[in-house]
Amino acid sequence: MSEQPSLSRRSAAEALGAFALVFAGCGAIITNTERAGTLGSVGVSLVFGLVILAGIAAFGHISGAHFNPAVTASFFLTRHLPGRDAISYVGAQLAGATGAVLLLWVVWPTKPSNLGATVPSIAVGRAVLVEGVMSALLMLVILSVATDTRAAGAPAAIAIGATIALDALFGGPLTGASMNPARSFAPALVSGEWTDFWVYLAGPLVGAPLGAFAYQFVRGEHPQLLQPIPGPEGP
Repeated sequence: MSEQPSLSRRSAAEALGAFALVFAGCGAIITNTERAGTLGSVGVSLVFGLVILAGIAAFGHISGAHFNPAVTASFFLTRHLPGRDAISYVGAQLAGATGAVLLLWVVWPTKPSNLGATVPSIAVGRAVLVEGVMSALLMLVILSVATDTRAAGAPAAIAIGATIALDALFGGPLTGASMNPARSFAPALVSGEWTDFWVYLAGPLVGAPLGAFAYQFVRGEHPQLLQPIPGPEGP
């Protein structure tokens, strides 16, 4: 087994991945608004999927490429990640996402589209359900490829990126298809748009662990405490 990178290096990878996700994804939302729908909803969805694919390819072998506090919490709850590592990952993800939105603010000082802030267009109860189901589906896919070396590497990146894009295609018009508290927190913080922000905490933080536990059930997995997460190069 190759030596695992230090926690500081893994956390830096998480910060960079979250930065790329938010800068590209929220940047696409702003560009689509400012350029009269140049990208369209399909284009924005593809941007989110492609940046995740690229992030996994770049950092999956270093940190596991979570880029999402709900994903990190799910790995912790399913005993694949130590608590200390989870706390460091989440802090790095929030910092990276916030840095990305601050940079977007420099590019667009008028804060168009509230810098990509997510606000549900449906009733909050239904919004929580949509975010929860999308997060569960995403986490089910993530855990399946992260704990099965047969799906490591390029297939893992493609599967997760495609799931993000798919969720964004049908969920974007309803909730913004966040599935990621860091992705929603950063633009809310910088733009001051906190309307129904709790939806983007409750949905992902409940849905993602449920998806992880569902996968463990169908696989019949009984993990030992703090198992390592195989990266693209295997365990």
